[in-house]
Amino acid sequence: MQKQEPLWPALLALIAVGGLHLAMPDSLSIGPRWLLLAVIAIIMVPVEILHIRGNHNYCRKAGYMVLILVTLAMLFSLVRLVTAIPDRIQTPADLLRSAIFLWITNVFVFAVWYWRIDAGGPHRRGLREIHTKEEAAFLFPQMTWDGDKNWSPKFMDYLFLAFNTSTALSPTDAPVLSRKAKSLMILQASISLMVIVLMVARAVNIL
Repeated sequence: MQKQEPLWPALLALIAVGGLHLAMPDSLSIGPRWLLLAVIAIIMVPVEILHIRGNHNYCRKAGYMVLILVTLAMLFSLVRLVTAIPDRIQTPADLLRSAIFLWITNVFVFAVWYWRIDAGGPHRRGLREIHTKEEAAFLFPQMTWDGDKNWSPKFMDYLFLAFNTSTALSPTDAPVLSRKAKSLMILQASISLMVIVLMVARAVNIL
């Protein structure tokens, strides 16, 4: 059995999402801008404590709850950003800054999604002796090598995957194996493409 993976990297990513949301204009937020960060903290701090105590079932459910909330908040902000363009609600500088914050948020949110769904989640990955493609959502290059058979992906691997998906609009070095992961990747790439189009359009001053 492998050593249990810590939750703090994913927790930091979610806190960063809350911080980015806090830095965006009020028009892109549901309620007060600080609300999302507060909800993340209220749910995830007890999760970290319960994870240490071994209550992994609650951690998994709470983790999905937070992920759904931050994903919906991100989609709401994206819709508000797009609909605000014709009305000129935001200044050009605010529009560009909001688009950049949303792009970064997209990377963090889906990094946590991939970390959460791959091979049953971090706890179940830690219970297995070997991380194999039969159970995995992604085929990382290390899984095809004849080297370390005990290799298992960590949060940084999923962050790298999410970053590549947002920049190249594809998974690049890690083929996607599960339908759930493919659906998430389609959504992430679509969001990234829309935000990139907004940023480029703003940069060439055609909006």
